[in-house]
Amino acid sequence: MTEIAITDARGRLASIIDTARRGPVYLTRRNRPVAAIIDADQLSQLLEDADELADIRAVDAAWEETERLGETPIPWEDVKRDLGLT
Repeated sequence: MTEIAITDARGRLASIIDTARRGPVYLTRRNRPVAAIIDADQLSQLLEDADELADIRAVDAAWEETERLGETPIPWEDVKRDLGLT
């Protein structure tokens, strides 16, 4: 894990960005991490993964709610037929 004090980072931005291409660089204040610099492609992937995880959690919550209420899910084929999509 690469860490650098914010005061030291001010004059080294270009080299910090180069380092961040290989892994996160944590900026510290009073020896505590307060921010991170990461590669833009890695950030995009993390955001996509977070969205997908949120979707998975929502599906899991819906299934739990269905089970808790003792409901029977409507099959997708029935929904499509009722909406005239088949």
